[in-house]
Amino acid sequence: MLIEHEGQAPSVHPTAYVAPTATLSGDVRVGAGCRILFGAVLTAEGGPVELGEGCIVMENAVLRGTHRDPLTLGRHVMVGPMSSLAGCTVEDEVFLATGSRVFNGARIGTRSEVRVNGIVHLRTVLPADATVPIGWVAVGDPARILPPNDHGEIWKVQRPLDFPGYVFGLDRPAEGESLMPAVSERYGRALARHREDRVL
Repeated sequence: MLIEHEGQAPSVHPTAYVAPTATLSGDVRVGAGCRILFGAVLTAEGGPVELGEGCIVMENAVLRGTHRDPLTLGRHVMVGPMSSLAGCTVEDEVFLATGSRVFNGARIGTRSEVRVNGIVHLRTVLPADATVPIGWVAVGDPARILPPNDHGEIWKVQRPLDFPGYVFGLDRPAEGESLMPAVSERYGRALARHREDRVL
């Protein structure tokens, strides 16, 4: 399904394939020879989504461009089933396996691999030819690649990257308080713009 969002319509190269149950919303540009499979969602939430030549986006993956960070895939990138990418840059010939997560402002270098359920965290820079093992977490610039049970070390690098400030424009709440009322109000207001969307 192709959806016009905020006056922008998806653009799909004539040699690309978009499955009938995939959804492309807004300023989404799909390059030559790309394949977007069933249930995938590519949505421009304030920033474009652009796929270079020969990319494959597997079933139920979600790719989201943001106001601060467009989402860009280079050439011959494969995004595995159920992966989630937001506002990141992925260079050429990268493999993002099933369930991988890549967060806002991250950059993944050429020929890198993020294996099953691997995470590339907010504003992390993964160099060319790097590997994030199954279930591990890459965090920071330069990236440290850590096992998921090493929460202390992950948090030591992650905390100053300021997820709530960078993604939502909000200060981290005081101990015992929740960020969620402000997040749901602000994010809900932004997502309400979809009420004006038009199915093409």
